[in-house]
Amino acid sequence: MGFYTLFVLVQRLIDIYGWVIVIWCLMSWLPRTGGLLDDIRAAMGMLVEPFLNVFRRFIPPVMGVDFSPVVAILALTLIERVLYYLIL
Repeated sequence: MGFYTLFVLVQRLIDIYGWVIVIWCLMSWLPRTGGLLDDIRAAMGMLVEPFLNVFRRFIPPVMGVDFSPVVAILALTLIERVLYYLIL
């Protein structure tokens, strides 16, 4: 497996994780009904919450709005670009 193939794999995983964060944020606006949707939300939360908690320690909610997902996606993009310059 070459460096380019490795980079493409890591890039796709970062993209998927970014979309999981976005979908989890959108799902948090839906009312909790206690069905399959809540199970999916809980599973996605177990994937997303530990990463977001890193940013929540430094970024408090502003007027009740949590901006940690935005900063987390920006951090993922920064990590992706740094890896691009290091690998290729």
